[in-house]
Amino acid sequence: MKLETEKKHEKYYVPAQSPWPIIGAVALFFVAVGAGLTVMQMGKPDSSGFYVLLAGVMLLILMLFGWFKNVIDESMSGRYSQQMNISFKQAMLWFIFSEVMFFMVFFGALFYARIFAVPWLGGAGNNAMTNELLWPAFEAVWPLVITPSGDTTQVMDWTGLPLINTVILLTSSVSLHIAHQALTAGRRVVLKGFMAVTVLLGLIFLILQMNEYIHAYHELGLTLQSGVYGNTFYLLTGFHGLHVTLGVILLSIILLRITKGHFDKNRHFAFQAAAWYWHFVDVVWLCLYLFVYVV
Repeated sequence: MKLETEKKHEKYYVPAQSPWPIIGAVALFFVAVGAGLTVMQMGKPDSSGFYVLLAGVMLLILMLFGWFKNVIDESMSGRYSQQMNISFKQAMLWFIFSEVMFFMVFFGALFYARIFAVPWLGGAGNNAMTNELLWPAFEAVWPLVITPSGDTTQVMDWTGLPLINTVILLTSSVSLHIAHQALTAGRRVVLKGFMAVTVLLGLIFLILQMNEYIHAYHELGLTLQSGVYGNTFYLLTGFHGLHVTLGVILLSIILLRITKGHFDKNRHFAFQAAAWYWHFVDVVWLCLYLFVYVV
């Protein structure tokens, strides 16, 4: 009876205590503080916030590679059971769900400003007195290119770099899907090639987004001080850029593992998880491109 019970129930591996969670928490703290200081000190000669942000990013990358190495070693040594794989899938799905809610908050702020706040300031409904008291000369149009202080900015056009980046991300999703199909078919050369293409496209996206920010700051006058339009623009595109950066790191690790002969058609959840995350990032960008740039 005891032997039959042991056969029915798989062993569930419980890892030893790890330093990586606390290191990750410290890294995220540095990233948050550094990002805040960088924004506050923008344009000043003494910009210590950038170095705090850089330290946080480097520590975060160290944590990711270190933690992933431990998980990879445990997986390759055969310690994980089918139940463990189910736990990994559930955790990844909950993580992506939390990211969906994260972006919903910022999209909600954008929609609230456009659908409710802007018309109210323009005197819509029973808010004529609100318009006269708060902003008598206000015109209820979106995007808002004039701030309450009278400063003006220009709108980021949906063509040019934003359109190119949209094509790049859509292409990267296609190349990643082809790589996944190649993995399940056992075509390792095709798998390596299209994974490398996906990582390269992600890097190109980040480079072009940095160029877009430079153009916005220096030529359009679009900054975080450009009212609600500038705030929502940089919050949405900036946080998405951080997620693309994380996605590129994940895909780079997967590519490195592929070159070492890891994964087959039956055991490749790490590849699947990275692919899920990347497709999620692409869907967010499509929504962002439509509601921030086009509409």
